[in-house]
Amino acid sequence: MSGIKAILFDCDGVVIDSEPMGCGALAQAVTEAGRPMSQHEARAIFSGNSARDSRRWMASNGLDAATVFARSDDILFEMFETSIPYIPGIERVLCDFPLERAICSNSSVLRLELSIGRTPLAAHFGGHVYSAEHVAQPKPAPDLALHACRQLGVDPREAVFIDDNIHGIHCAKEAGCMAVGFVAPSDDRVGHADTLRAAGADHLVNGMSEFHDLLATLLNNILEEA
Repeated sequence: MSGIKAILFDCDGVVIDSEPMGCGALAQAVTEAGRPMSQHEARAIFSGNSARDSRRWMASNGLDAATVFARSDDILFEMFETSIPYIPGIERVLCDFPLERAICSNSSVLRLELSIGRTPLAAHFGGHVYSAEHVAQPKPAPDLALHACRQLGVDPREAVFIDDNIHGIHCAKEAGCMAVGFVAPSDDRVGHADTLRAAGADHLVNGMSEFHDLLATLLNNILEEA
């Protein structure tokens, strides 16, 4: 990597701490549909998936995906009315590094509008908030990363892509970005750092403080090599 000009962020579980909320909403909706599910199981099954993959799982389990998603969205969006928690330290990262930036999420446009779009964090992205609905293929395909880089006017090799799921790591690597695996303080998946490393992450960070330190080190190294 000759230089870092942009950071591409996954949204849920990286910028806003909504992953537990989303998995809880899905678990409740699936349970109400007749298939008991815990939040932990929902996270293991659905976290980072595209809507298409989640629909496929529901169909294989005899559930009507449209009904389950509609109920899950109702539950989640009601939660968003009360609270949209940030990942601790995200504001410091956004303020301290004057790089181009974008959101690259498998979430729907509506979910992004009702979550990060309603927070002050949205201003840091200048409209560069991209959903899987904006591209032909969701993560793990490289489409989202490539689309964001085109819109930002940077080469993918000049972008750092941070994600807490293997789909995002695969997306980043296929696009040619530097892939950073992120483990949030609220992430309770056993061995998840190892899972991200095995998926091809170039770096692993636990929390935004470590990501801040990593960015500072990477940028300093580039300046020293110049």
